[in-house]
Amino acid sequence: MALTAKNIREMAVASLPDNELFIVDVAVSDSTARPKITVLADGEQGITIDQCATISRRINKQIEEQFGPDMAYVLEVSSPGVDFPLTQPQQFKRHTGRSLKVKLQDGSEKTGKLEEVTETGLNLMEEVKQKGKKATYVPVQIPFGDIVKANVVISFK
Repeated sequence: MALTAKNIREMAVASLPDNELFIVDVAVSDSTARPKITVLADGEQGITIDQCATISRRINKQIEEQFGPDMAYVLEVSSPGVDFPLTQPQQFKRHTGRSLKVKLQDGSEKTGKLEEVTETGLNLMEEVKQKGKKATYVPVQIPFGDIVKANVVISFK
C-alpha cells in the first residue's frame, strides 16, 4: 500500500481538531524514495499554527500505524495562501464582502464584491467597466458548478 492523496485526505479529515476546520487540498508527490505530502486546511475563522501542528502530529501517527515507523516522507500542513484559489463553499463564506475574480466554465470572467454565499452558489455584485465611464455594479448569481477558478482580489489601495 502506498501513500496516496486519497488515503492521506482520509487521515487528514480524521485528524481535524475542530468541527469548523476542513481540508482544502491534499497532494502527494510521485517520488517513491521520499514523497512530499502537502495538506492545506482552513476554517471559517481561518486556521492557527497550533491547529496545523495538531493535524500534522495526528497524520504522522496514522502514517506510522499504517505503514510502520520506517516510512520516509515529508509532511507539510498549512493554510492555503492568498494566491490559492477558493475551492470549498466554506472558503467563500469567509470572504464575504471581499472582491473576487471568478473564471466560469464558458471561459468568461466576472470580478466583483462577494455579497452572499448560498447553498447553490455565489451572489456577486459584478463590476462592469465601460471605457470613458464610471464603473457600474450589477448583481449576478453564479452556481458553484459554473465556477472553474475563483480568487480573492488583493487591493493595495
